[in-house]
Amino acid sequence: MTWYFIFFFLSGFCSVLYELIWLRLSMAQFGVTTAMISIVLSVFMAGLGLGSWASGRWLRGTRGSFPALRVYGLIELMIGLSGIAVPYGLLWARHLLEKADFGSSLGYYMAAGIVVAVMLIPWCALMGATVPVGMRAIAQTQAEQATRSFSYLYSANVAGAIVGTTIPLLLIELLGFRGTARVGTAGNCLIAVSALALSLRARENRDITRMEESRAIPATIGGRHLLVLLFLSGLTCMGMEVVWVRRFTPYLGTVVYAFASILAVYLLATLIGSVVYRRRHSQSFTSNSVLWIVVAATALFPLISASPALEFDSLLRLFLGVAPFTALIGFITPMLVDRFSAGDSTKAGTAYAVNIIGCILGPLVAGFGLLPFMSERAALVLLTLPWFILGLAPLRPGAAARRTRIAVYACLAIICIIVVAGRGYDEEVGMHEKLLRDSTATVMATGVGMDKNLLVNGYGMTSLTTITKVMAHLPLAFLDRPPQSALVICFGMGTTFRALHSWAIPVTAVELVPSVPKMFGFYHSDAAAVLASPLSHVVIDDGRRYLERTRQQYDVITIDPPPPLQAAASSLLYSEEFYRAARKRLAPGGILQQWIPTTMEDDPVDMAAAARSLKNSFPYVRAFGDEFGVHFLCSERPLPPRTASELYSRMPKAAVQDLAEWEGDGNPDKTAFLQLETILQHELPIDRLVAASPATPALTDDRPINEYYAFRQWRAGKKPFADQNSE
Repeated sequence: MTWYFIFFFLSGFCSVLYELIWLRLSMAQFGVTTAMISIVLSVFMAGLGLGSWASGRWLRGTRGSFPALRVYGLIELMIGLSGIAVPYGLLWARHLLEKADFGSSLGYYMAAGIVVAVMLIPWCALMGATVPVGMRAIAQTQAEQATRSFSYLYSANVAGAIVGTTIPLLLIELLGFRGTARVGTAGNCLIAVSALALSLRARENRDITRMEESRAIPATIGGRHLLVLLFLSGLTCMGMEVVWVRRFTPYLGTVVYAFASILAVYLLATLIGSVVYRRRHSQSFTSNSVLWIVVAATALFPLISASPALEFDSLLRLFLGVAPFTALIGFITPMLVDRFSAGDSTKAGTAYAVNIIGCILGPLVAGFGLLPFMSERAALVLLTLPWFILGLAPLRPGAAARRTRIAVYACLAIICIIVVAGRGYDEEVGMHEKLLRDSTATVMATGVGMDKNLLVNGYGMTSLTTITKVMAHLPLAFLDRPPQSALVICFGMGTTFRALHSWAIPVTAVELVPSVPKMFGFYHSDAAAVLASPLSHVVIDDGRRYLERTRQQYDVITIDPPPPLQAAASSLLYSEEFYRAARKRLAPGGILQQWIPTTMEDDPVDMAAAARSLKNSFPYVRAFGDEFGVHFLCSERPLPPRTASELYSRMPKAAVQDLAEWEGDGNPDKTAFLQLETILQHELPIDRLVAASPATPALTDDRPINEYYAFRQWRAGKKPFADQNSE
């Protein structure tokens, strides 16, 4: 059995590795939107379910007449090919969609969903097929272990998945996405060769059909009831994962390591639960209602552990909130599958597929059906409700012993306390705050005066600062002609959008989160008038996807990605591929403005990577430093050496007043001039920025240097998984 553990450990590792890479490559090709992320994850899970169900049906027809271990090796070999094929397939699909003219984003994402499904489902189905085929191989070679083979393979697979949440992040930093995918290919090929070699010397009993058919589901609980419970465990656990991301983001941040931490804790606790089940096998648990009420109680732990009223380590918050519930799910899921299948690979395939269907629907229910309309606390309570109902069964008169009823009452008291006390940041809305929810995020505007802030999922995005005005006025003043149009990617508080509007030109803003532009009026008193202007246009879409979809040309494109520089998926707005898309949308002589929120002294590696990607993308690049970052101006034509007086003279009166709005002594002309003069005095040669870390490659979709930084932080003696914007 040791060999089977090794096979499924490596298989679990490779599966999570592929999931991380395929999701990210799909985001690069088709957009970083909630719709796209949901499509990829749903397709991945649907493929697993389809493969599990289909392989089970196929195994029923074969009647054990083939060497299953050999077939398993061939399946792993085919899965390994996906590490090479899928990246190229997604790139080809993007080029195919570029040639089509979609009238709306909806049409585009429907088409993208179809091509992603075509690209991924066959490979994911092969992954899903490994469990039933592996169970058949165990029945042929280790018949005495067959009755609980699913839980054994499940534990091994989860253990590998835990490693898959961490090691690939280091590999991506060193090798890039495609190089890391090839590591997955090597892992699958190693499994295949080993399994095929083992099959040549294994003694197999292929006449196992009668043995499998003779195993019956225990009479204490119906088979359909078991399937309902499996569906419920997948639905609630994956739905709660969406809630956990929002609940813990204020403490963990928005970097990739934060999301990996949630997944790692989830899987680690699941593994612990499955190991406990393996060691303490008991048929009575499925009919013990105390278990379900305990599940309901632990599902609500995030309400307390993520409460802003408590102060303790962020990882401890995560572990206390997530681990108890997921450990119970790790106990319950293999137990239910073992009981339903009793070692029958056909039945196990069906049971596992039902569980995966729940896993597909859970995030959709939570992300689109609950969180846009209610608090995280209410969403978590509703997702917990089915377990709560199951736990209430002992309260029926005469339905349970007194000890069981006391246990249920105790858990109910705990649940009531948690629900009442577990208020989150999204429910602490005061008179100087505004809160909106949508399928993408929970957005909160807070503060008064110049101390206003924008929080997305409880995490600070931006503040009122003149830097965001400079992002508009500096490139417009550098143009060799009067500007005719401008585009701002990432709306934020709307300061840059408003500054561009002061030039009396058509301005388009593209924002990913629908609720963010609705907060515009909280920060600027004239927001309604600006939005009502026929010159203003706000688009809810992925910024990069918009650049590839639109055919409009702009004199200035200014980009202000949300902080920190290391935020997950932020490199897609700093990569060479992004700049190529932006360059196509610039009018002749147009300027792209990019502010990098770090300095050469603070982060020479990320600065060098970003500067190199800009230098590789545009023939002419100038850089100007400020206290918190660097403004880059990029164009296909030379950028003239303008003086502060020349820049000032090119600005309309409304633009001068806007630039001086928050600075100076009441003289807008003097203030605007001094700000422009200060900026020009801090010009930085682009080659100097690149030379800050000469061995660092440019930022590309395949090498997101800024997002994956743990190894270099470790080498520098810094805390590797710290949130880079936590200060």
